[in-house]
Amino acid sequence: MKRKWMLGISMLALALVVSACGSSNGGSGNAAPSGSAASSAGAEASSGGDPVTISVFQLKVEIADQFDAMIEEFEKEYPNIKVKAETVGGGTGYMDALKARFAAGEGPDIFNNGGVSEMQLWKEHLADLSGEPWVGHLLEGTGDGMTDTDGKLYGMPMNMEGYGYLYNKDLFEQAGIVELPTTLTELKAAAQKLQDAGITPFANGFAEWWIIGSHFTNVAFGYQEDPAGFIEQVNSGAATIPDNALLKELQGLMDTTIQYGNDNPLTTDYNTQVTLFASGQAAMLQQGNWVESMVYEINPDLNMGILPMPINDGDASGKIVAGVPNNWAVNKNSPNLEAAKTFLNWMVSSEAGQRYMTEEFGFIPAFDNIATDKLSQTSQDIVAYSKEGKTIPMIWTSWPDGANKEFASSMQQYSAGQIGWDQVLNQMQASWNKLK
Repeated sequence: MKRKWMLGISMLALALVVSACGSSNGGSGNAAPSGSAASSAGAEASSGGDPVTISVFQLKVEIADQFDAMIEEFEKEYPNIKVKAETVGGGTGYMDALKARFAAGEGPDIFNNGGVSEMQLWKEHLADLSGEPWVGHLLEGTGDGMTDTDGKLYGMPMNMEGYGYLYNKDLFEQAGIVELPTTLTELKAAAQKLQDAGITPFANGFAEWWIIGSHFTNVAFGYQEDPAGFIEQVNSGAATIPDNALLKELQGLMDTTIQYGNDNPLTTDYNTQVTLFASGQAAMLQQGNWVESMVYEINPDLNMGILPMPINDGDASGKIVAGVPNNWAVNKNSPNLEAAKTFLNWMVSSEAGQRYMTEEFGFIPAFDNIATDKLSQTSQDIVAYSKEGKTIPMIWTSWPDGANKEFASSMQQYSAGQIGWDQVLNQMQASWNKLK
């Protein structure tokens, strides 16, 4: 089933153009919980029904503290609904932990789902959210990843994100870099200038499978002329990974980051990677707008922007990756199903929930009733890339389940000098064949 994988271009632009002008219902941030069409069970709980506790199992370590603070705001308005949140992410395997929870009969009420392949994997646990009041405010295409062939919607987009190379503008200026790189040759030249100035160009966190196996590898798939079509061809055998020109060219970007990167990238985890960048020990970081809260906690004055991840010198190379990275799903067997739906609706319809989404989490909203005028500079840069048509999609959610971890293993072996690039591509193909 072919999805709208190029939606990142249009929907992010819509996020700025549409929602900056206010909600279609008369302005953003004005919808009080009492008027948000919250579920009846949730409303009953807030007005004196039996107290309930809902569990949220989420993977965004960057917003863990802010998420807890938002829960306090929710509980003030819904005193009989308590929310217990647990965050598992960063250096830990969220999916493995979630599987363990369900296997033990302790499935959470609300959890994260990446969509497409992951939606099918968890379909038996997913509640139908098609009738929720927020559905009418989804920006075009943002629900595609959680809409099944039956036409039902099984998840609420968490946000929209974009990633590439975050860069320290002051360090670039210190190294004399005036023109920002948009091609692979220009990126190498910028890295050399940084190194000549005594600055480590890249902070690489290759200890994390998702950084190298999902986000990095995604670039070669996203740059395909028809990303979804290419994946269909690999599935059918009409195309192969080792024979694809862009996957071959991905080696150049990998070699550049290794050559100009920090020491010991294979033992550098997510937190260490972000710290290297935030503390000014490295000039570039392969991450996206989700790291801003972590970066600014370390260095509130860091002046940063975002660069493309080019794999060649072609005209179409200078793009960032953008799309819906994850979704909120509800456990259909939860005894607190309606209260869980109430919490999700409150997050995107209440003034407090919307404020946390944009100002505290730094999220680019996937809804037309949430204003974007207070987005961070990095998020605004991502929207600008999208308006200019300079984005490629997050396509890893349509890979076979588990492929990204195996891709990461191959990439890690390459970065350690244990195998060549031909072997990387052959191993990726073998993994795909095994898991598809």
